[in-house]
Amino acid sequence: MMNCAQYRRAILAEPHAADPELAAHLQGCRDCAGFTERLLRFEGRLELAMRVDTPAASASGGRAAGLRRGWLAMAASVLILVAAGSLWLAAPNRSLAADVVAHMAGEPQAWARTDIAVPPADLAEVLSGAHMRLGPGAGMVSYASSCTFRGRLVPHLVVQTAMGPITVMVLVHDSVSKQAPFDKEGYHGVIVPVPGHGSIAVLARGQEADLRAVEEIAARVQSAIVWTGAGTGS
Repeated sequence: MMNCAQYRRAILAEPHAADPELAAHLQGCRDCAGFTERLLRFEGRLELAMRVDTPAASASGGRAAGLRRGWLAMAASVLILVAAGSLWLAAPNRSLAADVVAHMAGEPQAWARTDIAVPPADLAEVLSGAHMRLGPGAGMVSYASSCTFRGRLVPHLVVQTAMGPITVMVLVHDSVSKQAPFDKEGYHGVIVPVPGHGSIAVLARGQEADLRAVEEIAARVQSAIVWTGAGTGS
């Protein structure tokens, strides 16, 4: 299934692409529908701006008119690049959330309800790469793995709670400016900034998930983190 990041890369490359997979994602994603609308609106304005009528040039002025059209084309190309970047960056938290949700599909076994904790040595090994350890206040960790996320290894944990399994991803290389709740593809979660150490993403799945409870668990996990090295957030 296509995620938001994949959709936006494709639509920026070809805004009018007639692709069934793109259409299916667009139909089910309100965020990407708004993104596409803004992109097409900009493209329409740019097309109108490019329809510049130049007066008939004399033989001596033809070269100047040609240069003018060349500069207009170059300026339009720069505008396209700037606008594309602006659209992509307009909702960085949503893009990060989409990547977190997409990552969940690769490890369904992590969501098991269990009362068996990860051995302390295994948990410590997973957390060491992020220069951290976890105090007992976080709750029982039933799953711990070093996962590749956006090209980096990050700790992926599951904490057992009264609400069920809760996933925690420590994103030391991905910073956010403020707390960002999200509700995507059956997952309810929040991305919390950790000054100097990137952010953490905490999420639950299923209709019974309570976003307020997820936010409370995120605060509890964050307070239980003990940083053992310099920050790596970017």
